[in-house]
Amino acid sequence: MKIEQLTCAIGAQISGVSLADAARDDALYEEMKAALLKHKVLFLRDQDLSRADHVAFARRFGELEDHPVAGSDPEHPGLVRIYKTPDAPNDRYENSWHSDGTWREAPAMGCVLRCVECPPVGGDTMWANMALAYERLPEQVKQQIAGLRARHSIECTFGAAMPVEKRLALKAQFPDAEHPVVRTHPETGEKVLFVNGFTTHFTNYHTPENVRYGQDFTQGSSALLQYLISQAAIPEYQVRWRWQPNSVAIWDNRSTQHYAVMDYPPCHRKMERAGIVGTPTF
Repeated sequence: MKIEQLTCAIGAQISGVSLADAARDDALYEEMKAALLKHKVLFLRDQDLSRADHVAFARRFGELEDHPVAGSDPEHPGLVRIYKTPDAPNDRYENSWHSDGTWREAPAMGCVLRCVECPPVGGDTMWANMALAYERLPEQVKQQIAGLRARHSIECTFGAAMPVEKRLALKAQFPDAEHPVVRTHPETGEKVLFVNGFTTHFTNYHTPENVRYGQDFTQGSSALLQYLISQAAIPEYQVRWRWQPNSVAIWDNRSTQHYAVMDYPPCHRKMERAGIVGTPTF
């Protein structure tokens, strides 16, 4: 197995390995997991995987989870089909920096995403190293956010375009989750900046130390949250991957955010993702 680092901050391309083999080879899997913890996102080309092998490899990391809005393959639960087609021009927005499923009490541990079909150009995906984003925050900001917690919502993101009854039912099924603004990675011990496009507000900002008047809360907390969310957009923390059919990305969702670049004209972009169940952030 050959590992080629792609940027100074995040990402490595793996060659000389088949994920179908790694699904069955303990030593190979452990080597790949170590590389994932180090580089946070791994990329592979020419992985002509069956859906069964895709699921089998992802399950080495843990149980898989379905998505309440995106559909899964009926024969392989947990293999979510993210299909964009020219026939559904309104189903094209997805370009927001985020970590998958932070609206869950236990956000995803990671994902294995395979490209089935992609535009001839465009439709890349970007990832950001949120441990590095935290590390490079000014010290006074680190002190300010050390004990803060925040809400994450599926209702006002995936649910926003739904009829009100369906949106409220989605919220009842998945009440807004609360997570620390700075999460400790359960395996590496790194501190990670853990706010993203699903984050709506801080839950414990309104204290005498932070708030003198109403605008300290309404404007001050909102400005701080937007500043923190914006850290993922700093290029020095990022890697960008150009898809080809049978390319695969494997990422640690606990320490990264990603962004699907919606720069291509209406055409087919078919991706299949196995999301791995995570653990609570408390």
